[in-house]
Amino acid sequence: MSVSCHSSKSLRLDNVTYQPLSGSCSSPRNKNMLGLVHSQPCLPFDKRNTVGKTFCSVGVCTYDGVAIESHSQVVEEKVGVLLLNLGGPETLNDVQPFLFNLFADPDIIRLPRLFRFLQRPLAQLISVLRAPKSKEGYAAIGGGSPLRKITDEQAHALKLALEAKNISANIYVGMRYWYPFTEEAIQQIKRDKITRLVVLPLYPQFSISTTGSSIRVLQSLFRKDAHLSRLPVAVIKSWYQREGYVKSMADLIAKELETFAEPSEVMIFFSAHGVPVSYVEDAGDPYRDQMEECIFLIMQELKARGIDNKHTLAYQSRVGPVQWLKPYTDEVLVELGQKGVKNLLAVPVSFVSEHIETLEEIDMEYKDLALESGIENWGRVPALGCTSSFITDLADAVIEALPSATTMSTSSTTSIVVDHDPVRDFVKLFFGSILAFLLLFSPRMISAFKNHLF
Repeated sequence: MSVSCHSSKSLRLDNVTYQPLSGSCSSPRNKNMLGLVHSQPCLPFDKRNTVGKTFCSVGVCTYDGVAIESHSQVVEEKVGVLLLNLGGPETLNDVQPFLFNLFADPDIIRLPRLFRFLQRPLAQLISVLRAPKSKEGYAAIGGGSPLRKITDEQAHALKLALEAKNISANIYVGMRYWYPFTEEAIQQIKRDKITRLVVLPLYPQFSISTTGSSIRVLQSLFRKDAHLSRLPVAVIKSWYQREGYVKSMADLIAKELETFAEPSEVMIFFSAHGVPVSYVEDAGDPYRDQMEECIFLIMQELKARGIDNKHTLAYQSRVGPVQWLKPYTDEVLVELGQKGVKNLLAVPVSFVSEHIETLEEIDMEYKDLALESGIENWGRVPALGCTSSFITDLADAVIEALPSATTMSTSSTTSIVVDHDPVRDFVKLFFGSILAFLLLFSPRMISAFKNHLF
């Protein structure tokens, strides 16, 4: 089910005291859009000073490192680590229901309040229309997503890395849109009587549509359960700025550059998963800023090693008629070919596991487009997977976060207030029904919608 590398051993955690070093501060805490508490940095933002820090939420302060001092108090703890990821269909028959789960998420398709009751019918329509093309993509990579297998392997590797640091922990895997679902993992955590939990989303950068959506589910589950509401939890919101992650990415890039005849002539092409512009501009999603900072840190590390190649960032995987973050990967590839770029190294910077968007979208679609556009030599950096330096750094992030665990904030911002005004309800139902009829039964509307969506 939802448990990987289960262990019944307990951890004597509180025989040490963790103290943040000088990089943190005691300024008033603010709540972000998800109701998660986080600290504010003491000094203005300086990209040069971000490497090595871990930014956590739910009462977590900012760490530059961790100092350990022993004291006499010993409290028995049973630690759990919950790895969160997207999930993916394991067979072709799973594709349509997986897509339904994806598009039924209000953090993926953000409908106006008036039409929120149409979320599931709309998700059903999109999943049915999109399934045939998606099945072709999954068939091309072997008939299903390898994401669950890779995440289980990462969970096992993380357990071993923690044990090497004298930390015994149960590792759990929770997927957002396919098995094992986050809800299953949480139930197993309850059964195992975990006393302290670290939530580690396997997304380096925070976005409403990834980490944000997963945290919203956790908050809902914890709010409804008396036991869970008392469980100390630390959520690591993002970790793209950690030194271990940055150096691991730089290692992979440097290694792949050496496969080219002229490494210094290669353009480093960072391709990140996109999000709608409205998420950033209207909802305050920090994803774009974090992605740009992430690229800056990786390139600084490469420059420190004497690698000063040109680089660029673009966003992939857009769907629907709305505007997504630009520039778009497919358009930039064509432009680079037109400008005479001959050597290109693609870097999937927002993914730590191989899946449909690396194995099919980048390795097949974008590679073919690049070669057709005049690029002669193509390379691609593999996802981090179980790279030892990466896993070790995740283990360090877990250890740093453990002392900050506290009861999870369940802000009212994560729930929808129900208004039972009968007149307003009738208006919503009336106009919503018209929209549903047009979408579901009008061939012209379906054709137009399908052309925009795919």
